[in-house]
Amino acid sequence: MPTVAPISQQIWDMKYRLRSANGQSVDDTIEDSWRRVADAIAAAEVRPADWQGRFYEALEDFRFLPAGRVLAGAGADRNVTLFNCFVMGTIPDDMSGIFENLREAALTMQQGGGIGYDFSTLRPNGAPVEGVGADASGPLTFMDVWDAMCRTIMSAGHRRGAMMATLRCDHPDIEAFIEAKQDPGRLRMFNLSVLVTDAFMQAIKDDNAWELQFGGRTYKSVQARELWDRVMRATYAYAEPGVIFIDRINQRNNLRYCETINSTNPCGEQPLPPYGACLLGSVNLARLVQNSFTADAALDLEALRNLVTTAVRMLDNAIDISRFPLPEQENEALAKRRIGLGITGLADALIFCRARYGSDRAVALTHTWLAEVRRAAYLASVDLAKEKGAFPLFERKAFPANDGNVKLDDDVRTAIAEHGIRNALLTSIAPTGTISIFADNV
Repeated sequence: MPTVAPISQQIWDMKYRLRSANGQSVDDTIEDSWRRVADAIAAAEVRPADWQGRFYEALEDFRFLPAGRVLAGAGADRNVTLFNCFVMGTIPDDMSGIFENLREAALTMQQGGGIGYDFSTLRPNGAPVEGVGADASGPLTFMDVWDAMCRTIMSAGHRRGAMMATLRCDHPDIEAFIEAKQDPGRLRMFNLSVLVTDAFMQAIKDDNAWELQFGGRTYKSVQARELWDRVMRATYAYAEPGVIFIDRINQRNNLRYCETINSTNPCGEQPLPPYGACLLGSVNLARLVQNSFTADAALDLEALRNLVTTAVRMLDNAIDISRFPLPEQENEALAKRRIGLGITGLADALIFCRARYGSDRAVALTHTWLAEVRRAAYLASVDLAKEKGAFPLFERKAFPANDGNVKLDDDVRTAIAEHGIRNALLTSIAPTGTISIFADNV
């Protein structure tokens, strides 16, 4: 068994070690967990035996860290999802549709998925409800219902669920949304983020009025700067809400030609369309530095490229072996084959290279390392497309639909145009809190 800090061993034992229904250990060692995950992911290959060893080597010594859902669920033969991130469907502005979405959220959370919701589609507080002679209570009251559900559901037996709620900056209830978590105990299962548009940012710059509207009706006019200041004061004092520059996200989305994004997963690293789902995994940069603490210290870029190539294949395979809480989520995942490959151990790797975090040299090294991750990931996905086919919604003339915002090298773009690409989106920097502690407290 690898020598790790006691807290790392504790995290493995609590969260990732497979046990039988009666509590007996199935994984006796961390190596057993790595073997279980490697074999399960290799099962998606035509010849699994050709890949089991290579996948194990990627996991060994915490070099590649699939996200917690994969570590806990792969090969466990349980009805759980391997996906960490979900954004749920668009909530219709009617009672039946609202509670159908609540049911879908509960089912997703039960299997281990964190969820995001955009509540901007719900009419504001006080708006008339035609046919029943009543006024709407607004999106925040329905968020309270979601919050109560989340407190009740234990997510895949290990932790309480996590949720993201978004609301557009021009929704009439945006002021109440900004201040919602200043009420002690309210919406504690949610992270909150305001969907900020380019038009709103321009109104702030020009010090113009900003109309709060819904369904073609203006409910109120406020000064854009005053509204922005309320967001900033709340964020400073209460750490909520965050902001999501939603127009920029959609402009830079590889799949702008076939989807629109209005929310993210709970931690915000995955902007996703309705029923969008994403697998996460992180390359541990701290394990790739050679000659640590010497003048010759450097990250092994060849090893990084090789590890990224293997990690992309592993995450792509995990899509095929995962279960899904809802058929809509499975259809979305298979149509686009999104993955979220990121990094952990950046600060440690910089320390090993004697680069102070935040210094010019550290920034330059980070730029170099992440550019290698991006390039290797896209090229690996092109190679997978040659072997297994491009993702079903790939359109040669439209992808990537981002006007060059993704800075792909010309040869990478040429390869995509010639051969297609297996995964519509590839990179994502996730928080990696628990898996980084598991990886000997990186």
